[in-house]
Amino acid sequence: MTLPESSTAGGGPVRLDGPWTHRDVAANGARFHIAEMGEGPLVLLLHGFPQFWWTWRHQLPALAEAGFRAVAMDLRGVGGSDRTPRGYDPANLALDITGVVRSLGEPDAALVGHDLGGYLAWTAAVMRPKLVRRLVVSSMPHPRRWRSAMLSDFSQSRAGSHVWGFQRPWLPERRLVADDAALVGELIRDWSGPRPVADEEAIETYRRAMLVPSTAHCSIEPYRWMVRSLARPDGIQFNRRMKRPVRVPTLHLHGSLDPVMRTRSAAGSGEYVEAPYRWRLFDGLGHFPHEEDPAAFTAELVNWLKDPEPDR
Repeated sequence: MTLPESSTAGGGPVRLDGPWTHRDVAANGARFHIAEMGEGPLVLLLHGFPQFWWTWRHQLPALAEAGFRAVAMDLRGVGGSDRTPRGYDPANLALDITGVVRSLGEPDAALVGHDLGGYLAWTAAVMRPKLVRRLVVSSMPHPRRWRSAMLSDFSQSRAGSHVWGFQRPWLPERRLVADDAALVGELIRDWSGPRPVADEEAIETYRRAMLVPSTAHCSIEPYRWMVRSLARPDGIQFNRRMKRPVRVPTLHLHGSLDPVMRTRSAAGSGEYVEAPYRWRLFDGLGHFPHEEDPAAFTAELVNWLKDPEPDR
């Protein structure tokens, strides 16, 4: 099967056309692709696996209309960003994010992260608190909660079985790109709730982006670090470092039917937040609430970002 060109007409597999503009910025020793639109306080959007910046296509125009400078970046190794041979540990990836904030000439940003992007948003808020104005995390617990759940909760460990599978050499990459990245479409469909995340054309767009050379390998590397470092000094040090509380207002969003990250694994992350913390559970949604019900997700996001005093 050959994917049709219509799925990426005009912009190639990554720089898709839309009301946004594309450019590259330098940060933390690498080059990062961003899509941006609007003016105002910076909101930096961070994608998860197996996606890229385009997952925020619904939120970019809505945030711009609400008076924000909305920027969606491709993480290191994905989309239009550099594919470096190393640097996929969460501490370095978080420095990528805060480095982009600086490169954009902004004093700080509201970070909005989904899945792996959420894991890194938590990390950035701890490592560089002065550069994070607010924190929004979807479908991902605090890193210490993630670690605990994956090691001690059999149901969560089984739900996140793909993470364990990524530890094998080379085979996961080959599976991701086999049959024109058919597995990407399967994962997105399987991890969604009853509402479809996207139509077939959108699924093909995600598949095509995964086929860009080295993307599959780079997409898996952060998960390899997360598991292989569990008993290593660098992983233990990172886990200790994440004991530091988050001291910015935090909005935590989750789909009640998320089959990848169970609700009880994500709930309770507020214990690591010493600031207003708001938990919102979207009934009937799966792992991609920002795509499964973009209107509800975006309304929750924008209203909270515009609230001058978000309560608990």
